[in-house]
Amino acid sequence: MHYEIAPAKINLTLDTLYKRDDGYHEVSMVMTTVDLNDNLSFEKRRDRKIIIESDHQFVPTDRRNLAYQAAQLMMRRYKIKTGVTINIDKHIPIAAGLAGGSADAAATFRGMNALYNLGVGLDELAALSSELGSDIPFCVYGGTALATGRGEIIERLPRPPHAWVVLAKPSVSVSTKTIYGALKPGKNKPASELMKKAIIDEDYEQILGTLKNDLEEVTVKKYPQVRKLLDNMKESGADGALMSGSGPTVFGIVRKERQSIHLYNAMKGCCAEVYRIRLLG
Repeated sequence: MHYEIAPAKINLTLDTLYKRDDGYHEVSMVMTTVDLNDNLSFEKRRDRKIIIESDHQFVPTDRRNLAYQAAQLMMRRYKIKTGVTINIDKHIPIAAGLAGGSADAAATFRGMNALYNLGVGLDELAALSSELGSDIPFCVYGGTALATGRGEIIERLPRPPHAWVVLAKPSVSVSTKTIYGALKPGKNKPASELMKKAIIDEDYEQILGTLKNDLEEVTVKKYPQVRKLLDNMKESGADGALMSGSGPTVFGIVRKERQSIHLYNAMKGCCAEVYRIRLLG
């Protein structure tokens, strides 16, 4: 039996630069992990099946699950002859812009590597994982990073200054494909290089001033609940607030624990799913 933690991520920036010939968008984004985790366990089987177990009713247990696809890809690539049972103890909200599925897939790449003593380095695992999804390479490494290309080119960064994060997820589901489809890339000035510098300089105020997500303006037009949560975050004392990924989750950053408690309590009145956590990086 082997265990892996799969932390969620938030976007501190998300710049969309242009539409690529392969249909993806060229992006530049700074992402960092937070202490909201799924927990996965891996156990060898005597047959060649991949079995996904989860108590969460919305977690698919078949080939639709990215963890299943990651296990399948590892078995093919490294000629693994026996199957695996993967149990996913789900805590990251689903379809929330927090890379929960990608984090589970990344944990599966690391978990299969350890379970079968393959000795594969993280760089190789991250390159392999990019075949499944753009957020997965970042999740393989975790921490804080600048991601470019379609998200698969990772430059690791120092952890950001200590801060608390309050996440709020409204009860709507957002299609990443739909949001990108309605986007006009390249219209806003990129912020990711400025965010990278702010993190390296440990400049908390500059980090707040550089928060940016090009997808936010698209999502808030389609889902007014997201705009309302962002406004509530700012009115309730967040030092800075932003939507993560394609949404619908928004987050507020504060420096002090008592601020985080106040912000958490304020947001609980607006939204059923609220989490008070810390930046990890």
